This record gives sequence, structure tokens and C-alpha cells, in this order.
Amino acid sequence: MNRLLCTIAMAALMCANATAQQFDKFFADSTLRLDYIFAGDTSRQAIYVDGQCLIPRWDGRRQRLDELPVAGNGQITVKDKGSGQVIYRHSFSTLFQEWLATAEAKHTSKSFENVFLVPYPRQAVDITVELRDYHNRITASLTHTVEPADILIRRIGFEHVTPYQTIQKAADTTRCIHIAYVAEGYRSDEMEAFLNDAKDATEALFAHEPFKQLRSRFNIVAVMSPSADSGTSEPANGIWKTTALSSHFDTFYSDRYLTTLNIKDLHDKLAGTPYEHIIILVNTAKYGGGGIYNSYNLSYTRGNQFKPVVVHEFGHSFGGLGDEYEYGNDDPMYFPDTEPWEPNLTTKHNFKGKWENLIKQGKASLIEGGGYQKQGVFRGVEKCRMRTNDVPDFCAVCQQALTRMIDFYTK
Repeated sequence: MNRLLCTIAMAALMCANATAQQFDKFFADSTLRLDYIFAGDTSRQAIYVDGQCLIPRWDGRRQRLDELPVAGNGQITVKDKGSGQVIYRHSFSTLFQEWLATAEAKHTSKSFENVFLVPYPRQAVDITVELRDYHNRITASLTHTVEPADILIRRIGFEHVTPYQTIQKAADTTRCIHIAYVAEGYRSDEMEAFLNDAKDATEALFAHEPFKQLRSRFNIVAVMSPSADSGTSEPANGIWKTTALSSHFDTFYSDRYLTTLNIKDLHDKLAGTPYEHIIILVNTAKYGGGGIYNSYNLSYTRGNQFKPVVVHEFGHSFGGLGDEYEYGNDDPMYFPDTEPWEPNLTTKHNFKGKWENLIKQGKASLIEGGGYQKQGVFRGVEKCRMRTNDVPDFCAVCQQALTRMIDFYTK
């Protein structure tokens, strides 16, 4: 038995060394921040390079670099220019793509900021950004070359770093998931309240499985970005505040949809802090929030639904989970000819690899209704945190998807 354990340990060590060598071959321990503008309307979309930044330290994964955890609504691919080898991939969703489903996008063109982080390349790379529609068809694509020695790549985060406090330190900070809370609508004299809110949000998140049992894999900081005004803007009420991230309600004219469109400002505030996944806490008593996969999770804090909301939105922003409630079948986002990329929803078009194992174990089934639609979209369990804030737990399907995501980043 001892000989077997030694063999397993040696194999694991060799695998870890190979992973480290692969990362070190292509990347330095720094971050390349890529700023883009996504623009257009329902008939045509385009992607434009808006800037590039060098940030000290890389806080993302160093293994499974050419894999995707889920497909997302868009993907970014980094190729070594010399060999053409894919050396890093990541997936995402954006507010721009959500906006394309609105009535406004049918007659008006708009632009949206987007920021992506990739490890800093040692040699020239070709970077491709792709946007996809609800049928998983590519609607816009851009490929551009980045030369790591380019003198116009801005250096940020080396000084004038926003003050931050560590809320929780991971057992291994080189192989963990970095989360940063960001203060929005908190004045300098309200930072103690922000830190308490960040601690409350942390305890709320880790009261849920699978986060509870895997807590040691998360490193969490609270970034104290001060605002001139307390609170956030409420356009429907004629209230406009001067805040760190210019967040506001009424996104896409939806009363409770609380977001920020100032993505570059957000990442400027985070430069030099240890971060990858972002939770923005907004100092307001008005109910609202939003979560965008691999972009950010944003939540109000001054109400009794704060904790359920921040956990639900983290399911979106970190886990890529879809909403499991339904409104009707107007303006559908899911179609019979396309399998949702979200791991907790299915149209039965290509169900393989989702939760068949849980059905066999009697822990889940296929229940119609989800993804805002009453028909044609199925979830696994009747009640779940991704369906309603009144349910205290993630269902078995969502827990399995979240565990897979955590393992993707840390194993």
C-alpha cells in the first residue's frame, strides 16, 4: 500500500511540474488586461481594441490553460504566434449581448466596454475574441496581435493601489480562486460598513454547498474604493449620484436591474490587488442586483434580501448558472435546435454530460420551465436558489456544476 501511495504521489508531482513548466514556457507571472469595445445592434455587431495594460502578478489558473469550463456567450483564445498553438482560452458573457435581446437594440446602435484578463505572454501572441448568439453562431470576431514588449502597453497596479483588506486567505494562494469585493456607493467614512457587508456576504456564500466544504480554495479581499456620494443612481426617480463605478438601477429600463457599464473604471480600481472574480457591493436599500458570467456580480446591501441576492448572483457570475424561473415565451433566449451552455438548463438538444448521473441516482429529473420560458427549457429540480431567493440551498444539479467549476480552477 505504501508503494502504491508513493507511486500516486510521484505521478501527481510529475503532473504538477509539467503544468508549471507549460505555464512558465509561455507566460510570465503577470497579467495582460485587454480592453475592448463591443458595438452594434441586432443586425450587426463589431469588436474593437480599446487598450492594453500590464498588471503585476497573475491570479488566474495555471493549469488546463487551453480548456473552457463552459462555453459562455463569448470566448477569448490566445495562440502562440510562432507555432499557432492555443496556449490559453476563457469564456464569458456580457451586458452587450444581453442588450441585443432588447427592443432598443432593434433600432439603435450602442457601444459597451469590456475587459478580459489573460496571463502575460513571453512572446508575441494572436488573440481572438468571438461573440455568439442564442443559437451558438459566431456573430462577431476579432483577431489581433499583442507584442509583450510594446511600449504602449500601460503599466498599472504597481503603485497607487486601492487599499484592500484580506477577508479570507486560501490554503494555497497559488492554486485557488481569487474573489475581490469592490465598494460602490460607500463614502470614505462608510468603509467600516463596507467591510462588514463583505464579511456578511462571505459567510452567506460559504453557508452553501459546495462552497462550504471547499472554502479553503478561496482567497477573498475587500477593495475599499471610495465614492463621493453615498448610494447609487436611480434614473427612474431622477436621482444621479457620483460614485466610484457610476452604477445605476433601470438597466435596459428594468427597474431592479442594478449594474455598472464602467468596466474599465472597475478594473482600474482593482489593479494591483489579488483578483479574478468580482463582487460589487452597492450601498443602497433599494432591492436589485445582477450577475454576468466571468464579468461581475453586483448586489444591493441594505435590505433583508442582501445575502440571498449576492449568493444567487454569484451563481451567475462565477458558476455560469442560468436562471431557473420563467415568465412566458415572449422573446425567447433558448431554442429547440441549441443546447444551453448553462450547466443547469437544457432544451434536450444535447443533454449529454449535464445531470444524467443525478437522474440515475434519483436526485434530479427533467422539469419543464426555466431560462425565463414556461416551455421548451428544463431544469433538474423543482426548487433551487437559482429559481427563487426563498429556497435556502443550491439544488443537486447546481451543486454539481459549481463543484466542477471550482475543481476546474483549482485542480
